[in-house]
Amino acid sequence: MPHIHIDYSPNLAERLDMGGFCDAIRVAAIETGIFPVAGIRVRATACDHVAIADGNARHAFLDISIRLRAGRPMDAKEKAVRHIFACAEDFCAHVMAGSSFMLSMEMRDIDPALSPKASSIRNYLSGDPE
Repeated sequence: MPHIHIDYSPNLAERLDMGGFCDAIRVAAIETGIFPVAGIRVRATACDHVAIADGNARHAFLDISIRLRAGRPMDAKEKAVRHIFACAEDFCAHVMAGSSFMLSMEMRDIDPALSPKASSIRNYLSGDPE
């Protein structure tokens, strides 16, 4: 864990390297030191239908949602949010500076009793899979 899901307006694809953004967020998540590498998943989905602010078709948005298993201390989660959001702001700075753009993020805990997991990823990681 965590699951990092990025929703974005489809017009953002012409302004932002979404594959590069996903990788930058993955690296930032690792850098926090509170997530096991084997559990990090980053995915991005362009939203087919959007209506933003006053309806101007040039407005764009990107929303990052991080879901993780409960149990981490609040100060560690707050530090992780600040670090990952700073990475997102840096990566998106040129979009924010040159166009109408909204960037948001939320982290929330998942109840482990209601979230079963199975994975073989650790069997295929090089180095210390954590």
